[in-house]
Amino acid sequence: MEKIVEQGLLYDFYGELLTAHQRKVYEDVVFNDLSPSEIAGELGISRQGVHDLMKRCDKILEEYEAKLHLVAKFVKIRDMAREVEQLADECARTRDMALIEQIHGLAGKITGTL
Repeated sequence: MEKIVEQGLLYDFYGELLTAHQRKVYEDVVFNDLSPSEIAGELGISRQGVHDLMKRCDKILEEYEAKLHLVAKFVKIRDMAREVEQLADECARTRDMALIEQIHGLAGKITGTL
């Protein structure tokens, strides 16, 4: 997974567990694309402080994911839902009963993953 997408997903799932200060810096770097120098000037801290805080936030978010696996489950369910969508489109065109069975099987996997 691309680093920026991974950071975004981790933040979406676990960002509220960071402190307000950590969230502000993380959002400025990841979502607002500000440089460490810009953030440092705005918050009155050093560039190195911004860099260290980002590394610490990345580590915290990755540790939550390692324990809870919420992002991995989300990605798996999203991929299965896309596959169901594709199969349903194909089924609508062909009226193939085998595809209907595949859809039912995937729906069961999605439900089981939840």
